[in-house]
Amino acid sequence: MASSRSRHPASAISRPAASSPRAAVGILACVAALALCGCSKTIDDVTGSIGLSKETKMPRDENSLRRFAEEWGRRYDADPKNKTTALAYARALRGLDQNAQAVAVLQGLAIRRPNDLEALGAYGKALADAGRLHEAADVLARAHTPDRPDWSVLSAQGSIADQLGNHEDARGYYQSALKIRPNEPAVLSNLGLSYALSKQLPQAEQTLLAAASQPTADMRVRQNLALVLALEGKFGEAEDWSRRDLSPIDAAANVASIRQMISQSNTWRDIQGLRAERRRQQTPPNERADALTSSGS
Repeated sequence: MASSRSRHPASAISRPAASSPRAAVGILACVAALALCGCSKTIDDVTGSIGLSKETKMPRDENSLRRFAEEWGRRYDADPKNKTTALAYARALRGLDQNAQAVAVLQGLAIRRPNDLEALGAYGKALADAGRLHEAADVLARAHTPDRPDWSVLSAQGSIADQLGNHEDARGYYQSALKIRPNEPAVLSNLGLSYALSKQLPQAEQTLLAAASQPTADMRVRQNLALVLALEGKFGEAEDWSRRDLSPIDAAANVASIRQMISQSNTWRDIQGLRAERRRQQTPPNERADALTSSGS
């Protein structure tokens, strides 16, 4: 009989903790790279609409998360048809980036419960994590109904649309989610990154500032704000926001990594051009004429 370690690769994964400073440097650098190439994987509500008890609430630190995955993996082995067990185990796998295995667990649950909206929502989000975007979109479209909309599913649908380059559609999903869950920082953060992907940086900054000001905003929201501030060339402000969760050294490393990516891409030139255009539009016509005359003399 296979051991729980061999049967559940999550227990053997060596992954930086999402809350550790060094991991945050890597996470923000990855987000920056994704945003610069226009395919950001935005924040998704990992818990979805699951009614969490103290027992099933997923821990944040790495060691506790591994133990959580091992425990629920054993329970899943004993009773794979149990909905609570499958959902909790799949959430742990997603938290450990074991997305293919999470998909397998939730696919079985969805097959057994084809009309269970909660199961379909979790399955669709896992498919999105695994990069199977079109399949995820199809599943999530069936994971809620017009009379029972789920804000977390709407946010996930927006994230998928953003990754597929459909930014206007994505923002429609986020706005619908915010009507159900006003000022939800995860949704606002997704919306802010969507604006950033469309090179609408002032709107991105404003939206992410609103997200970061919410009492329930977490580190990911603040680091996304730092990312957008850096993309705007506001490196000092970006570092200040990074320092709210990171040491001064790691915060500086975060901003430096983004700055290096910007300098090596066409995106920085695009951003500079947008900023110059905004300044031109905000300059009164008579001052623009004076500037053109002086520059041509």
